[in-house]
Amino acid sequence: MNSIGRYISDFASLVFPKICHACGTSLAQSETHFCTTCIHQLPYTNFHLQPDNKLAKQFWGRVKVASAIAYLYFTKGGKVQNIMHQLKYNKQPQLGVALGKMYGEELKKNQLYQQAEAIIPVPLHPSKLKKRGYNQSETFANGLSEVLGIPVLSGILYRESQKDSQTMQSRSHRFDNMEKVFKANTQTIELNNVLLVDDTITTGATLEACIIALQDVGITQINIIGIAYTE
Repeated sequence: MNSIGRYISDFASLVFPKICHACGTSLAQSETHFCTTCIHQLPYTNFHLQPDNKLAKQFWGRVKVASAIAYLYFTKGGKVQNIMHQLKYNKQPQLGVALGKMYGEELKKNQLYQQAEAIIPVPLHPSKLKKRGYNQSETFANGLSEVLGIPVLSGILYRESQKDSQTMQSRSHRFDNMEKVFKANTQTIELNNVLLVDDTITTGATLEACIIALQDVGITQINIIGIAYTE
């Protein structure tokens, strides 16, 4: 960068300072998206090192999954909530990609996740996708793909209907509400081993419905990967 370019960049940083999307402090010139302090202090789950983790146990006796992991713990009012709000509602799709790349660096050390044939993001309803402009789960999938070298196939799963918000519903009601919402495309490609990617996982009802749809078309090895997990 020449001197004029550096001057413009420095001036822009003063007028429009880059901030950490986790804590809101100003970023140093060498930092991107998140400050170094937050990168070291974010609540990582390390579920990829624990086959029988809390998230995986949620699916026991309900649907069969090869593994279930999430990158971060989500707590109300915490840094991860700040990140997810920016990703979903403030037009910051690059945060999903960044998180996917960060988690991908961890997962590429584990052969279980390198054996997958495709990464499938949980789809948004077309009306919500049009309003938001992107699928936050797909941005995360794209980051994972860049590091793991596994293709993202966003057309495998699709929603047949839009359901109301499930925020205040119990797990059983959420599952009843989501049942038969998702369908899988049987004409795209033959798959057996996939990574199913979601954003914030709570009860797992949405994922259960997606898993059933994928199993209905013969996909047997399903690994769940979420950006965040909330108990």
